[in-house]
Amino acid sequence: MRCCGKFLRSLSCGIALLLASLVALAGEVEIRNPQLVVEEDAYILSADFSIDFNARLEEAVTKGVVLYFLTEFELTRPRWYWLDEKVVSRSQTFRLSYHALTRQYRLSTGALHQSFETLGETLRMLSRLRNWNVLERNAVKPEQTYLAGLRVRLDLSQMPKTFQVTAIANRDWNLASDWVRWNFVPEDGKAATADSR
Repeated sequence: MRCCGKFLRSLSCGIALLLASLVALAGEVEIRNPQLVVEEDAYILSADFSIDFNARLEEAVTKGVVLYFLTEFELTRPRWYWLDEKVVSRSQTFRLSYHALTRQYRLSTGALHQSFETLGETLRMLSRLRNWNVLERNAVKPEQTYLAGLRVRLDLSQMPKTFQVTAIANRDWNLASDWVRWNFVPEDGKAATADSR
């Protein structure tokens, strides 16, 4: 009986260590300093991301697999009598690829492309979101409280189907931030930053 209890404790400790090591292998994304600033007729979003690639993702990129990162922003207005009103929902896709012929990493969004010598330089550029026009100035009312939300994730749906099947079952491909949410009160000429919600 005692032997069985020791075995179960050892087994549960082993499982806990295994799960902890799997979590450590998975990449991470953390959002820091999201900020909405009014400029002329629009609100501009800026933020910093801490993107931690794991070895599996680095290997995939250097072997020619294109990775798509989706940045999502939403603004809602809380209502006590019904569901929250969604004021705006925006997304922006960044495409990360490696070209073996030129030995350069390429980061693209829309029609804009930038090339880099190393993956580290590419990730530094990807981790700085600047001047993203997310909201028209007249879409919100001054002095009213809204809830802003931002997240970043590796978008597996844009990858080839063979990778999607593998990635869904493999934690190494699970690279995403949690939603970061903060109260946003439109005020002319002032920045709205995330608080510690």
